[in-house]
Amino acid sequence: MKFQIGYRTIKTAIAAPIAILIAQAFNLEFYISAGILAILCIKVTKKKSIVSSWERFAACLVGILFAFIFFEGISYHPLVLGLLLLVFIPTMVALKLKEGVITSSVIILHFLVIQDFTWAIVWNELGIIVIGIGMALVMNLYMPSMEKQLKKYQGELESKFEIILKEIASFLREGKSDWDGKEIVEADEIIQKAKSLAFRNVENHLTRHEDQYYNYFKMREKQYEILGRVMPIITAIDHTYVQNFRIADFLDDIADAIHPGNTAQIYLDELEGMREAFREMDLPKDRSEFETRSALHYFLTEMEQYLILKRYFKARDV
Repeated sequence: MKFQIGYRTIKTAIAAPIAILIAQAFNLEFYISAGILAILCIKVTKKKSIVSSWERFAACLVGILFAFIFFEGISYHPLVLGLLLLVFIPTMVALKLKEGVITSSVIILHFLVIQDFTWAIVWNELGIIVIGIGMALVMNLYMPSMEKQLKKYQGELESKFEIILKEIASFLREGKSDWDGKEIVEADEIIQKAKSLAFRNVENHLTRHEDQYYNYFKMREKQYEILGRVMPIITAIDHTYVQNFRIADFLDDIADAIHPGNTAQIYLDELEGMREAFREMDLPKDRSEFETRSALHYFLTEMEQYLILKRYFKARDV
């Protein structure tokens, strides 16, 4: 089994002891809790870290207020703690601070252990909260670049698309194929992994609401869906039909030109030329030719959408 340590693990291993040492240096009671806070606030992206930190900080403040109301108002007793939590947890959910329930519960328990409520204790708890959350935020300022892996996914996906298109072209020419179709499954797996990674990349840039790579893989996902729709149609086409060869050559050209650049308009123009040539042909001689032409017309319409998606992606990118 391969043993691997990720960045999040390393950050957690560094943040927790430093937070504890700082809290201890300030002679804070329950200084260990600063390390717990740091562990809880280390997230996979900057955005998630900031959101988590805010929720935990706000929840802790509300928790201190609840501790005062219930413990000072009723009694410092475990049964009162149960009553407090019955009200506190739904309140956190209503305030959309549910991620801070565990953290704030730890702070509340501190008041139950001390069985007193003074400004000194409040400042002690605030110190723990600020040190623990602050250390996690500092550690999450650095996020490793994902561009290298995203470019790798991009290259792998384009390679799969190239094979799929060439196999479709081959089937149009010969009417048969020994292709096992594994690239179809592999392309889908790459798209899902790449989209997930690209989304994390967006969340690591706080001022960015979308990402070129995320848009790219969304575009390829839609193209992938189109390829999935046309493949059953291709298998039903009579391979002896003369226009099959022109379309097969067209697909080969598209396959050879798969890359992040913008060449879609060239092939859209070529596709329109083929469509015009088909219109000028004599009427179908029999039912079989009519069905073949209908299937090819549908195929060209889908491929037009395939190319428009790429053109639109580059237009937005510019």
